[in-house]
Amino acid sequence: MIDWNNSGVIFDLDGKQKRLNEIEGIISKNGFWDAPEKTKEILRERTTLSDTINSWQKLHHELEDAEVLLGLAIEEDDEATIQEVTETLQRLEDAIHQMALARMLSGKDDAKNAILSINAGAGGTEAQDWVEMLFRMYLRWAERKNYKSSVVDFQPGEEAGIKSVTFIASGPYAYGYLKSETGIHRLVRISPFDASNRRHTSFASVSVSPEVNEEVVIEIDEKDLRIDVFRSSGAGGQHVNKTSSAIRLTHLPTGIVVQSQQESSQYRNKAIAMKVLKSRLYEHEQTKRADEKQALYESKEEIAWGSQIRSYTLQPYQMVKDHRIDLGIGNVNNVLDGNLDPFIEGVLLAGT
Repeated sequence: MIDWNNSGVIFDLDGKQKRLNEIEGIISKNGFWDAPEKTKEILRERTTLSDTINSWQKLHHELEDAEVLLGLAIEEDDEATIQEVTETLQRLEDAIHQMALARMLSGKDDAKNAILSINAGAGGTEAQDWVEMLFRMYLRWAERKNYKSSVVDFQPGEEAGIKSVTFIASGPYAYGYLKSETGIHRLVRISPFDASNRRHTSFASVSVSPEVNEEVVIEIDEKDLRIDVFRSSGAGGQHVNKTSSAIRLTHLPTGIVVQSQQESSQYRNKAIAMKVLKSRLYEHEQTKRADEKQALYESKEEIAWGSQIRSYTLQPYQMVKDHRIDLGIGNVNNVLDGNLDPFIEGVLLAGT
């Protein structure tokens, strides 16, 4: 076990090396290559273990070298070398932090793409405007991560903003990072829609599920589906479709509803909606098996006061506070521009 500098980062190097040795033994046995589906999974685990062990060993050696060099520099009063070692130690500390974070992204579905939905709650037009702000925030976060974003469904607000929106964030560990964003997000500000300039509180719910790949088989009985076809609608030509090509799927046993209207082809929209539905059914079943009281897509909490995971206050002061880890950041504009990593990483490392 390694616990460097009392950092709280504990790494079971011996345990991982033991598992890697076990895998090498499995691979060396006759008949291993006769089962391609199991072969792929074992080889993927071997690669992950090998890369992780090598990375930690490299960091450990660099740290030992830095400690020796620092001791010599102090004896010789070599300020230039001391500065160089200080920079090296900072780099190693950052690397250890990132690897500690990676340990938190070891869940079964963490490496998958994420399907993120935002829905307006209490607050009317205010809440719909808040959804649009959150949508932009997550798109900007995805850009910072070099993730690809593709909109699946877009329901514009009646006067302004967005009623609901669903998009897919595609990139390494997108779900692992974004899963902690599931919950109620609260906004407090002076309303731009209120002529009296009164302060308003708005709410929106965010739900995240992993995109189900082809290896996961989700059976959906046609008799359990209600399929509605309708015309797409939205602000601006980008979201408007003049033909009835939009698809809404309702899974009757669970009540889960998904829709897609971004493509001009009804067939394509149905395929996208089915993908999202399978992902939500998969997450629904995972949640059920874990005996969680609150299913991600059938939340029993009202999208209103008292159930928020994070509050964004613009007036009378500026602060974004995550209530799960008691972390507050005063630069609200920076957060709304997509700088969510302090919250996401904080929740992951806290294990909440």
